[in-house]
Amino acid sequence: MRWIPDDIAMFNKSSEYVDTAVVPLLPVAFGEGMKESAAMTDFASILTSQLERQLQGRILLIPGHTYLKSKPEEAVSQLEKWEAELLDRQFKHVFYVTCDYDWKQREGELKGTVLWLPSLPLEQMNEASKVSVMEDQVRQLMNLFIQKWREEE
Repeated sequence: MRWIPDDIAMFNKSSEYVDTAVVPLLPVAFGEGMKESAAMTDFASILTSQLERQLQGRILLIPGHTYLKSKPEEAVSQLEKWEAELLDRQFKHVFYVTCDYDWKQREGELKGTVLWLPSLPLEQMNEASKVSVMEDQVRQLMNLFIQKWREEE
């Protein structure tokens, strides 16, 4: 389910089945890292949208958590507050999807699961290649989700 009124209405009716929040982590950098951060943000946004379509009814896709790449401590502090709110509600699982490897190194500071994938140069691919790459990435992520869910059973 996405963060849109129709999906939230459906979420409210069937919230006992939705135990997983997915939070895309979207870096913003200026200067020489600007293009790279834009590519990471684009890739993570597309990927999580595709993932939501596959796992609709089990996950709630939270709007992306945008942060300044130059302020990692502030980003972690903000994310810890979001995470506490999500876990205080009904969510048993919080997954963070990111293309920024720095989050993998900070994963221990969070209770949720950080899923890092390298950003691929989508702007250089034709449409058929983009679709194929994204489908493959979504399959890999789905396997990680299913594995984590089974650990909790």
